[in-house]
Amino acid sequence: MVSLPTWSQAVLPPGTEFSTTSLPIISGAIPSGLRGTLYRNGPARLERGDRRVGHWFDGDGAVLAVNFSDAETTGTYRFVRTKGYCEEEKAGTLLYGNYGMLAPGPFWRRWTKPIKNAANISVLPLEKEVLALWEGGKPYALDRRSLETLETEDLGGLEGDLGYSAHPTTDPDTGEIFNFYIQRGRNGSLELYKSQADGTIVQRSSTPLDGLPLVHDFVFVGQYLVFFIPPVRIEGLSMLLGLSAYKDAMKWKPDLGTEILIFDRQTLHLVSRSRTETWYQWHFANGYIDDTGNIIVDFVRYDDFPTTNLYLEQVASGRITVVPNNLLYRATLDPQTGEMKQLEQLCDRHCEFPTVAPDRYGKKHDRIYFSVHRQGVDRGREIFGAIAYFDIPTQTLVEYDFGENRYPMEPIFAPDSSNPSQGWVLTILYDGNRDRSEVWIFEGDRLDGDPVCRLELPEVIPIGFHGAWQPG
Repeated sequence: MVSLPTWSQAVLPPGTEFSTTSLPIISGAIPSGLRGTLYRNGPARLERGDRRVGHWFDGDGAVLAVNFSDAETTGTYRFVRTKGYCEEEKAGTLLYGNYGMLAPGPFWRRWTKPIKNAANISVLPLEKEVLALWEGGKPYALDRRSLETLETEDLGGLEGDLGYSAHPTTDPDTGEIFNFYIQRGRNGSLELYKSQADGTIVQRSSTPLDGLPLVHDFVFVGQYLVFFIPPVRIEGLSMLLGLSAYKDAMKWKPDLGTEILIFDRQTLHLVSRSRTETWYQWHFANGYIDDTGNIIVDFVRYDDFPTTNLYLEQVASGRITVVPNNLLYRATLDPQTGEMKQLEQLCDRHCEFPTVAPDRYGKKHDRIYFSVHRQGVDRGREIFGAIAYFDIPTQTLVEYDFGENRYPMEPIFAPDSSNPSQGWVLTILYDGNRDRSEVWIFEGDRLDGDPVCRLELPEVIPIGFHGAWQPG
């Protein structure tokens, strides 16, 4: 029997909660200008009783908060106590269906308990609370310090069955928050939201879509909001009848091409709609308007959807047999027509979770941070073992290889509170050599150097998806 890879020990076992705990320093020193809180979310329970979930996306969400203050640095880790989590905790078994699975048990349960809001993808820190975000429902509000689950949040505008995507973006100049939701129906619609800095929705628009696509992310481009609609369509009859889960209802239709939708950020009205060649993407890095008035969008492009979907399903089993082709690309668009004027590959390393410094959202950026595979590893067995940034002016990649059996999560950029020209890159690392999790802090412009600080976490933090930094 083939043994499971080391990284699976930070995916398969359930996470262990801990209340607010002072974090000891392993090496280095915490930068004096690093003040605020790092929040991270991800699936941290993939089983209950003798049942396992069907996909990595199905696991119950748990949020980590690492708070840096003048007094001390602390960590807190708690499951999001969603309605489904509480019911399954009481029953001691899985009760709900989800992205990768049907509700277990009698056939009728597939209608009474079809989908559980797992609140497991990302977070949105607000002034009074932090939101745990998912794709198919309303966010759950958590206490910023204790991470106690408070209630679902409608943000003053999520009526009825409207939901809130896991990828909001904030204008660094105005504090306005933009987000979206794909509303289900015979054909889908793209519900676009603009919120105040406190999260309250103040404006909304609705745009009909061709079929019911899968859209995970979008990009804020200064005066525009840009969506790439990939040719994935949810064929829902079998799903509605309880015959298939979401992952099996996602149909790849490459002949449709990729649709480009460009919206005005002030009015939320559609400016242009066009189609181009076929690809799939999960995540955008950033976008901006260049000196000629064109839209520049940087994103991670996949050749297709089925391969990445199966890969993510297999992560939850600890065994990977497929390898997606995911590379950093740049698109140049005409904002008035949506015409793709140029599409070019920026970097030849397979990567994911791209991001930029928060003050560059919607503006020209010089660096894109992301996760990459270590050089020379078997991508058919290993997950990301390094973080890097791509320097656009010099077209060079600067990376930090964590070494064998060490697995960092998505890098998060944290601005320095006392020196605006400097920032820090934070990641949560699973060290499989010690079976421990740590917080690593790097200088934002020196990922090829040693970390400035390492902190010990009291428990292993299951490898998750997305996080956010809240200054303060």
